[in-house]
Amino acid sequence: MTLADRWLLPEGVDEALPEQAAKIEHLRRTLLNLHESWGYQLVIPPLLEYLDSLLTGAGSDLEIETFKVIDQLSGRLLGIRADFTSQVARIDAHCLKDDGVQRLSYCGSVLRTMPAGLDGTRSPIQLGAEVYGHGGVESDIEVLSLMLQTLSVAGLSNVVLDLGHVDVVSGVLSACDLTAEQEGKLIELYKAKDLPELDRYVDGLNGLRDVQKQWLVGLPRLCGDKDVLQRASELLGGVNESIRDAIVLLQDVSRSICQRFPNVGLHFDLSDLVSYSYHTGVVFAAYVPGHGNAIARGGRYNNIGEVFGRSRPATGFSTDVKALVALTDIVVNKPKTVLSPICSSNELWLKVNSLRAEGYQVVEVLDDHYTGKADFKLDFVDGAWQLLPVRS
Repeated sequence: MTLADRWLLPEGVDEALPEQAAKIEHLRRTLLNLHESWGYQLVIPPLLEYLDSLLTGAGSDLEIETFKVIDQLSGRLLGIRADFTSQVARIDAHCLKDDGVQRLSYCGSVLRTMPAGLDGTRSPIQLGAEVYGHGGVESDIEVLSLMLQTLSVAGLSNVVLDLGHVDVVSGVLSACDLTAEQEGKLIELYKAKDLPELDRYVDGLNGLRDVQKQWLVGLPRLCGDKDVLQRASELLGGVNESIRDAIVLLQDVSRSICQRFPNVGLHFDLSDLVSYSYHTGVVFAAYVPGHGNAIARGGRYNNIGEVFGRSRPATGFSTDVKALVALTDIVVNKPKTVLSPICSSNELWLKVNSLRAEGYQVVEVLDDHYTGKADFKLDFVDGAWQLLPVRS
């Protein structure tokens, strides 16, 4: 690296300059206050942990995305978090040990070895919320509602919600008695949404009944508006009970979300396999037109704390505060700025701190070349420090 290149940051790693940083911090505080108003308690996990803890259970999906370093004190491998989920699960299972419903929220930087999507960052500021200790549809609806209100408070009004359920895909595959190699190939085709190749591949599978082939090729076509659930019932309702239950749950969730958020678009994708493998039930993602990546994502992941000695149902979501700021017009109301001489007297020092306590931004002018904008200045008039307007 040459001297001229030393200011460059690694690809996918960015920083926030004052104006952008003010918007990010304003939105972070606003959203955490929102979560608190719903009863969610803030937790702040460490930036790095021992690797065998960080990548246990739910975190195992993130191994390729996790930066690893050696701890100079213990000689053990450490990982820099790429996601909060396993950390918050550890806190619920090992630190809090509350048998009742636990609502936790978090916000902080994560670091990933690879960007999320073509326009993704490797250093998002992840904000999210988790519910532990409740396995019913009510907590799925609560987390989904909080996610949508989070996006609304952030300033997004054209959100499309994508819903799915992992039991639909797993139920179809298990009902077809496939080999591991065949399942792997089908999952690959489902992820790629390569329908022509899927049709050719399924047609060439020997030993399958015609109805099983219809399930396999019809599954990725169960994608669209609310009519998808009716078509899913007709095509897959007889496969097994887990699929029937999944369709009923999605009907309940979508009905409630439509009532609470009538302006949110609903989309269903019953072959969605983008989510992490630790999900065990309903999965969801939020999109806005013109932005390829999901702006928020989540789902149910029961028994996530089992590897930490405490198995509990759980559901949650996360989003990237920096991405939200980039997609919205965040307005930060700046305090009035006051210019002050250097506080060389106790009287001036007390006046400056009094103004700061009232909400003013007071800047001591260290030289004669202050370049920022100011609304007022402090002058010593009639034996006292007084606040006077700055004439432009």
